[in-house]
Amino acid sequence: MRSAAKRIHPNLANRVPLWTEILLHLFFALFSIACLAPLLLLIAVSLTPETVLLQDGYQFFPREYTLEAYAFLFEKPEMVLNAYGVTLFVVVVGTLSCLLVTVLYAYPLSRTDFPFRNFFATFIVITMLFNGGLTATYIINVRVLHLRNTIWALILPGVSSAFYIMIARTFFRISIPLSVLESARIDGAGEWRVLFQIVLPLSLPMLATIGLFATFAFWNDWFRSLLYVDKKELYALQYVMMRALLNLQYLQQNMSNMSAEEAMLELAKLPSETLRMAMAVVSIGPIVLAYPFFQRFFISGLTVGAVKG
Repeated sequence: MRSAAKRIHPNLANRVPLWTEILLHLFFALFSIACLAPLLLLIAVSLTPETVLLQDGYQFFPREYTLEAYAFLFEKPEMVLNAYGVTLFVVVVGTLSCLLVTVLYAYPLSRTDFPFRNFFATFIVITMLFNGGLTATYIINVRVLHLRNTIWALILPGVSSAFYIMIARTFFRISIPLSVLESARIDGAGEWRVLFQIVLPLSLPMLATIGLFATFAFWNDWFRSLLYVDKKELYALQYVMMRALLNLQYLQQNMSNMSAEEAMLELAKLPSETLRMAMAVVSIGPIVLAYPFFQRFFISGLTVGAVKG
């Protein structure tokens, strides 16, 4: 009877016992809570008054709540909202440009019939080993390319990465079957059609990985705003929040004219630690949504890129 049941229901033999399923679900539930706990603590601390935080420390459920840190951060809301728009534009355009440049440079290097691939491969490796330095980079971007006080100063310096190109070249060489490319050429497909209609759909996992790296790099960048931008309407979000933190530190350091008791009271009122947490909450919002977006392409890339017999 048991063998007959296995023949009728072949999946029953591989079914996980009930207690194992319960333990697995419990483990992943606890693991998810452990991953979410720091984020919840971050939000709770950002809503805690500075005086309560100094007295009670970090708590998930503080005895008082306040929006002082967010009020200090959004003292000029138009600047923060404008910085959000600038950063989102930089992230979207910069990531797409980075993927385009990476693919157009890496794909010819992966082709054995490309006559100059050794020269260009050596050239890109040299840029990984030797850096021109900040002075040369600044002169090129400001004096030659005239990128100062333009939105492109936040995008163009980051669209090319030797590390991304080497990853893409290795993926193209190892994961793209040559038989697929030869079949497309026999059917009359040109090089551009082979690249955009055959190679790129098979390369979604690699594109999603590089896209995720580039998104994080553009989102967290504040140094280019410091170097190349003087106009407030072109400030990136990370740079605006850094300026808010510097302003707070300036206020803390210039209380020497007050008495000791007054200075302590004023320092306790200033949202020092809670401001840092509020900055993290404000900056983490949109970027949290980026990973599920790329994760969807990871999964689709694994199915589309599979070589089927």
